[in-house]
Amino acid sequence: MRFRLVKKNLLVLLGVCIVVCTLLASTRVLIVSDSGERNAAQVHGRPGEAVKFNFASPSELAQSVYAANFKQWVHNADRFPGDPQLVLVVQVHNRPDYLRLLIQSLEKAAEVHSFLLIFSHDYFSEEINSIVQGITFCKVLQIYFPFSIQLYPSEFPGQDPRDCPRDISKDNALKTGCLNAEHPDSYGHYREAHITQTKHHWWWKLHFVWERVHVMQGYSGFAIFLEEDNYILPDFFHFYKSMIEFRKSRCPDCDTLALGNHNGLNDFVRLSNKVLTTGWMSTKHNIGMAISREVYYKLMGCSNEYCTYDDYNWDWTLQHLSGTCIPKPLKVLVAQGSRVLHTGDCGLHQKGDCRPEWALQKVEEGLQMVKASLFHQSLALSGAEAVEHKAHIKNGGWGDIRDHSLCNNYAKRL
Repeated sequence: MRFRLVKKNLLVLLGVCIVVCTLLASTRVLIVSDSGERNAAQVHGRPGEAVKFNFASPSELAQSVYAANFKQWVHNADRFPGDPQLVLVVQVHNRPDYLRLLIQSLEKAAEVHSFLLIFSHDYFSEEINSIVQGITFCKVLQIYFPFSIQLYPSEFPGQDPRDCPRDISKDNALKTGCLNAEHPDSYGHYREAHITQTKHHWWWKLHFVWERVHVMQGYSGFAIFLEEDNYILPDFFHFYKSMIEFRKSRCPDCDTLALGNHNGLNDFVRLSNKVLTTGWMSTKHNIGMAISREVYYKLMGCSNEYCTYDDYNWDWTLQHLSGTCIPKPLKVLVAQGSRVLHTGDCGLHQKGDCRPEWALQKVEEGLQMVKASLFHQSLALSGAEAVEHKAHIKNGGWGDIRDHSLCNNYAKRL
């Protein structure tokens, strides 16, 4: 009996390996030879040209994605030569109206010409590409998540029709023989592809930016991570530089920076030049998060823990790592007066009536009231809270070993 059980588990693991290895092989971007990659890229564009996307089918779109990730065409590089002074990485899905608001705010930011904007996409459309490629005020690079469910609409990492329904019991799943019957999450639910994608994308993006993006080689500053429904204030870069100087003299053990918080412009005038030191928390410090190469290496040392922890949220997973796999909890320097606003009124769990024009009106009215409190000459420490591990109840949604295996492979050089 025990032998049959071991044999069955080995067959499941072999199946996972076959699925993941097939996916990695099909992408080319990670494992093909240099000459093979170059040929794949040139199918879609000559040297000196951006890759033209082919949306005719998922397989042809996938080839466009792989070619673009290899070629890494930097828009506006000729207009803004030299190394970037700041790198912003924006995770983009499919909310073009909010993306436009973010880009409007970037265009108004002081010294934006010295930025490199990296847009990381998991949904591919002509409209979104057109919006990003219309930027003229700084260097822009687009990267594309090659395991998007858009590219795999009816197979893993998308939703395979043979996968178990979310709410089926494990006993019934085993009886029906659905693909992932052995691997529900901690709460007995089976994977939903659209739920798992964000965590996959975040981890792939983190690795790709620091290890694979050519123009990042030699960059010694922080990369600041944003989302498509963020909006930055005009003194964003000024405040970032002030935080860097403050960290050098007052908080050299601060691992990360948080240029945003979730309070919006509430009490901004009083708090506009205030910073706080504390332990990193998912619900507070996941907006405008700045990560150095050193912290990136710490996180990648915990790849297996990130990839197997049963929580579909990247930020709750990071909080779990902070103080467990990473022995010393992450310490963060936080802007009390947020330089990053959240405009999105709908997202992963909210599918109702989204009104970006209302969000923009609210932001513009708020900025008029606080504009005299921007561009402070110095920062003041408002508090230094204890830095400790904050345990939480994991949210589930990440029990499938196929997700674990694929996620772990992002950081491997095959």
